[in-house]
Amino acid sequence: MAETTPASVSSSAGDSNWRENKLVKGSFAVSGIMLTLVTYGILQEKIMRVPYGVNKDYFKYSLFLVFCNRITTSAVSAGALVARNKVLEPVAPIYKYCLVSVSNILTTSCQYEALKYVSFPVQTLAKCAKMIPVMVWGTVIMQKKYRGTDYLLAFIVTLGCSVFILYPAGTDISPYGRGRENTVWGVLLMLGYLGCDGFTSTFQDKMFKGYNMEIHNQIFYTTLCSCVLSLTGLIIQGQLLPAVEFVYLHKDCFFDIALLSTVATASQFFISYTIRTFGALTFATIMTTRQLVSIILSCVWFSHPLSWEQWIGAVIVFGAIYSKSFLRKAPEKTTTSSVEHVQNGNSNNLKENPC
Repeated sequence: MAETTPASVSSSAGDSNWRENKLVKGSFAVSGIMLTLVTYGILQEKIMRVPYGVNKDYFKYSLFLVFCNRITTSAVSAGALVARNKVLEPVAPIYKYCLVSVSNILTTSCQYEALKYVSFPVQTLAKCAKMIPVMVWGTVIMQKKYRGTDYLLAFIVTLGCSVFILYPAGTDISPYGRGRENTVWGVLLMLGYLGCDGFTSTFQDKMFKGYNMEIHNQIFYTTLCSCVLSLTGLIIQGQLLPAVEFVYLHKDCFFDIALLSTVATASQFFISYTIRTFGALTFATIMTTRQLVSIILSCVWFSHPLSWEQWIGAVIVFGAIYSKSFLRKAPEKTTTSSVEHVQNGNSNNLKENPC
């Protein structure tokens, strides 16, 4: 009979502890991402598409949501820099932070405005098509080269997204416009979102590689610029006081916006933690699952019917993305192309705006 040595017992106990530790960390990461981003998606649709009060008033001030989200994230990132004794001075020229900020404000504004014309399931699935603009911007700004499989995946995902958008259920009507969900204005807003988001992701990547930049440093200055720009836009458009008055009159809207800003900020921690602990491949799979869960919850919660063509489109999109994740033999190193991260809703862990 083989004798059990103290070393083997110790090794077995160590392996068991390691597996338990990994399980705890994995459960923490998955539950954190799912809870914050699924909640974010539901609140986003509720604020922009569900009326408030006895008079059925709609909240129409999407730039005010951008301002609230950014000022919360900016305050938290500043606190993180101070707590860790990190430098608060800008590492890159201010105009570069502002450029990212402007494109990010346009991205988020298009995202919120699009919800007035297209349902959340349509918007969420359309985000999967952001690979194409990222590849275009990556070629122009970073002079990157992509493999044939990247182009094939981008084509398949875009095809599935197109089917999902072009064949909505006839009973799913926008509360802001007449006609079916796939209004021209809604599609144009989503195209604007994809184009601006692709630029934001690529330029952030360029900044991060060009400067020795702390993560919270970029988030702080980018969101600080976003606060100033979004506040200026609200004042110029005369929307600041009406938005504040709306929130004052509808306390449930105030609660929704406060919770939206909180989960948007909290999600950044879980995104960074997951990528750092488990790598991009695990994070990509979690994000894809989150998008699928968000679509299902939105359809159930807000009673969005899906046509059989949309089911086919969804299967094409998620099938292609999951195949890409599971067929990849090993996680890429730091040279991984941006498109492989962005295909699942996040180009890097610097994004201030979750999808």
